[in-house]
Amino acid sequence: MKDSKIFELIEGEKQRQREGLELIPSENYVSREVLEAMGSVFTNKYSEGYPGFEDLEGSDDDVLASEPANHRYYGGQQFTDKVERLAIARARRLFHADHANVQPHSGAQANNAVYNAWLEPGDTVLGMNLGHGGHLTHGSPVTLSAKIYNFIAYGTDPETGDIDYDELEKLAKEHKPKIILIGYSAFAKVPDFERVVEIGKQIPGCLLMADMAHVAGLIAGGAHPNPLDFGFHVMTTTTHKTLRGPRGGLILSRGKVSNPLKKPEHTLENIPTLIDRSVFPGTQGGPLMHIIAAKAVAFYEAEQVSFQNYARNIMSNAKVLADTLIKHGFKLVGGGTENHLILVDMMGSFGVDGKIMEEMMDKVGLTLNANAIPNDTLPPFKPSGIRLGTAAITTRGMSRTEMIKIGDWMRRLAEICVEIEKKNKPESSFKGELAQMREEVREIAEIFPVPGI
Repeated sequence: MKDSKIFELIEGEKQRQREGLELIPSENYVSREVLEAMGSVFTNKYSEGYPGFEDLEGSDDDVLASEPANHRYYGGQQFTDKVERLAIARARRLFHADHANVQPHSGAQANNAVYNAWLEPGDTVLGMNLGHGGHLTHGSPVTLSAKIYNFIAYGTDPETGDIDYDELEKLAKEHKPKIILIGYSAFAKVPDFERVVEIGKQIPGCLLMADMAHVAGLIAGGAHPNPLDFGFHVMTTTTHKTLRGPRGGLILSRGKVSNPLKKPEHTLENIPTLIDRSVFPGTQGGPLMHIIAAKAVAFYEAEQVSFQNYARNIMSNAKVLADTLIKHGFKLVGGGTENHLILVDMMGSFGVDGKIMEEMMDKVGLTLNANAIPNDTLPPFKPSGIRLGTAAITTRGMSRTEMIKIGDWMRRLAEICVEIEKKNKPESSFKGELAQMREEVREIAEIFPVPGI
């Protein structure tokens, strides 16, 4: 008997995605091939451990031609080994890494595995302040990692919106962190990886870690600098967002790759194997082989020339949208964007909080999220800002004309928010206008179909 209730909800979500525009920068649309791999029979298979790591250089055919002994705890791995080896080889090529662990179930799991690999309880990590654009797993007190390790936060320059590198260097020299972490979820600049490497060299035994979850697709497409190319030891990422894969995590590293069943010396050179042991059995159980298969498909797609064009288009669309918003009176943190992410100070722009704008945009089929801005004085659930990006709408094929249109809609929606909140006009007085705008959004959405649906 089919579970009609759940499948009706799935159809409802399909319709929501088809008829609206996704502006949340951490969301994207996957291809039909990625969806098919996620729904494959690999979900039936247990594969604790790892495949062999030998002979991963060269083409996919070269990788498939080799069948080294694996490091698994179950039999029947002849196809899972090939799938995971392809995923590893493709990720290594995409990101110029010596090793890739494709098993983390999420970006948070990937970060926690790196902490567990390199740190002892109480060790210090220097990461970006959550209120300035950092991520929960970079030291928020509500997380498990913050209860285990000592996180010290650096911030951003209020004038430029960029990382305050002088503060970062001062804190590094003062606290001698075991990890310096560059990563963020609401930051619109390109980090100065070279300067961070120079800072890290002054701290003995300091691991340089970059959490590039939001820009990994831009890195893979050659549109954003790769921290591994500058001397970072580890890069973590999700495999969704700009990378356009299934929801999951990925850890890339530089160093010596060895047998994960044997504990290596605790050195930076051995960080690939320390991480492998930390992922399994250290922080999570068996891998999700259907998700790893889908990751491999996404990596294959990211190796194509069309993906390089996609990465460039994300950034050009973000620039057009940011410029349009600025023209309409929106104040952007940092004055614009250098990646795909735009952070708007709604309170400073129009005197209304980000949650009100989020809810108003939802009414017309435009989805983004309320977000704190640096030094925000409002609470997390009604912050001053909104966060939006162009990854998903670029996947659908939208370009300059649609970016300007979205900016125009946002200007009018902000004006309506002001009239309701500041001038006490009833929302019902805008019912017809909002319905018309909803229809306009739907019409554009239908011109640019969602891949895979």
